[in-house]
Amino acid sequence: MSNEYLVEVSHLKQYFPIRSGFKTINLKAVDDVSFNIRPGETLGLVGESGCGKTTVGRTLLRLYTPTSGSVKFDGEEVTDKNIQRLRKEMQMVFQDPYSSLNPRMTVEDIIGEPLDVHKLYQSKGERHDKVIQLMETVGLNAEHASRYAHEFSGGQRQRIGIARALAVDPRFIVCDEPVSALDVSIQAQVVNMFEDLQKERGMAYLFIAHDLLVVHHISDRIAVMYLGHMMEMADADELMSNPMHPYTESLLSAVPIPDPETARKSKRIILEGDVPSPLRMPTGCPFRTRCKYATEQCAAQMPELTDRGNGHVVACWNR
Repeated sequence: MSNEYLVEVSHLKQYFPIRSGFKTINLKAVDDVSFNIRPGETLGLVGESGCGKTTVGRTLLRLYTPTSGSVKFDGEEVTDKNIQRLRKEMQMVFQDPYSSLNPRMTVEDIIGEPLDVHKLYQSKGERHDKVIQLMETVGLNAEHASRYAHEFSGGQRQRIGIARALAVDPRFIVCDEPVSALDVSIQAQVVNMFEDLQKERGMAYLFIAHDLLVVHHISDRIAVMYLGHMMEMADADELMSNPMHPYTESLLSAVPIPDPETARKSKRIILEGDVPSPLRMPTGCPFRTRCKYATEQCAAQMPELTDRGNGHVVACWNR
């Protein structure tokens, strides 16, 4: 029986112990985050730098061992014991195409490494053919196989990283800001390639990004994070047209509008105050120090994610 959800994350926490003087305090990078992803679906994850987006992605793939909470893949709990086998099903495309590729390896060896780890070929010739096929899938020339990563542009390097993730034919890929280091003209090509690959192979994505327009373009649903907490989650169109959380509203107000008439009428919501340090988090809702709707209840208790209809969930006492 196939599960409705491919990835199920419940009450995920990821704390990093930080030395501060003589004592150790926890940096709460991810604090009680829950969400699900269906087979073939793209969940976009947005929020400002340092909100815990990348940590969520890395913890899902067990690059970090979670402090608490559970991650299930196709109904099976992901643990240190079975992650080696499940890595064949779950892969990651990293943010920086410059540091995520080994400079001492040829492109053929970089893309072929997952094939080596999971023993997915019978002969050297079969390995070579698979690598060439993967290169062609992501729009790279076969004659580039013997070159090194430094000989390629940023967009081409990101394609090498994507080919490496595709080598094991995964069902789920964490895309960690895969276009943020690229020129805008190249971003569109890479995003379109992700969409084409999803149509062909039926993979699910967790697509982590800053750019709300890119996320809206590629995602079925969007989740908004702030300081390790999930603030809002809804269908992509619903979230863009009807944001409920004050933080989501301010994020959307910063998105550039291509039409000058509409842009002049729209009002930018500037947030007051600074982002609190994750080492000294405010009590209750972490956003309350910058929120114009904040009340005493916000200081006393973190609101739960509650459904406001049509699967639109929001963590806010006052909206």
